[in-house]
Amino acid sequence: MHTLANYAVSVTRGRQYNEAPPKYRTDFQRDRDRIIHSSAFRRLEYKTQVFINHEGDLFRTRLTHSLEVAQVGRSVASALRLNVDLVEAICLAHDLGHTPFGHSGQDVLNECMVKHGEHFEHNLQSLRIVTELEERYAEFNGLNLTFETLEGILKHCSLSKAKELGELGLRFINKEQPSLEAQLANIADELAYNFHDLDDGLRANLLTLEQLEEVTIIREQLSLICSKYPQLAGRRLHKELVRHLINSSIYQLIESTMSNIAKHKIDNVSSDVRLAPPIVRYSDEYHALQRELKMFLHKNLYKHYTVMQLRYKAENVVRALFSAFISDPKILPPQFQNRIDKDGLPRVVADYISGMTDRYAFRQYNRLFTVENV
Repeated sequence: MHTLANYAVSVTRGRQYNEAPPKYRTDFQRDRDRIIHSSAFRRLEYKTQVFINHEGDLFRTRLTHSLEVAQVGRSVASALRLNVDLVEAICLAHDLGHTPFGHSGQDVLNECMVKHGEHFEHNLQSLRIVTELEERYAEFNGLNLTFETLEGILKHCSLSKAKELGELGLRFINKEQPSLEAQLANIADELAYNFHDLDDGLRANLLTLEQLEEVTIIREQLSLICSKYPQLAGRRLHKELVRHLINSSIYQLIESTMSNIAKHKIDNVSSDVRLAPPIVRYSDEYHALQRELKMFLHKNLYKHYTVMQLRYKAENVVRALFSAFISDPKILPPQFQNRIDKDGLPRVVADYISGMTDRYAFRQYNRLFTVENV
């Protein structure tokens, strides 16, 4: 039986709307199940990670990325005796608010919103989805998740926005840390996308192992692999590399975090965790190695001309859709038109576009702007 440490979250502060506790699940298992059954979670299957979904069946989507983040989170949480169910719920929900077409979709949607005096940020949109936009229950909007899951979803927040969020925003105002479970979900996300984007880049032949030897952490792992398996080559070598990188990073994260827990005498979540510096983190030396890899990926994968071509296409689609719906709200679906008086037209348009899958966004674009032969 997994025994929680004193510094783990064991009980919830509650939910926005009072509900009877679940009979055969924990509160955090209920959160996880609600997230998995949400419409926003299913849509992640057709939302871009790096490569647009139709570019290939084996490239990661936001859904597979979220599952991989949850798996990393569960592994580390178990070793640290944290609340595995809470970590899993946060990891599965962290990208619910992501736009179609990955970060390029978010950047353009934010650019469009700024022109109307507002902003768009997928982290806040994830919170908006689970607190307002999902429509599954008779008694409330959203999913009515626990405070602890909501806190983990809200990774960062401006002070002005934090002041609007009540208890959920206090840690940003008071400069406190979230739970160790929330800290872990955040770093599990970074670990997963670094190495799985690397994996997809190799599969797409946008990166080569020769290029990757520029990166210290990769060069070290390749040396270990080649000394043990001198005949290994091709796809099998590439997969072995990614596996070694993930495993070594997870081990380092666990060991560094255990050291931080001891160093700062972390014993409870209510005071020790919140008043300490970030606890769930790599050592400074390993963090520098991860940053070197991240910079390499930014330069050689995310800025690769074929990825930039996809980005260009996606940006034009999002920009055109936003302009069309702002210009003529009557072409919005009725359920979105009905919310304009309450939320304002720009926010409603952002909700609609951010909820689209890649292929639905393309379909809407073609319906509005492409003249078909008759």
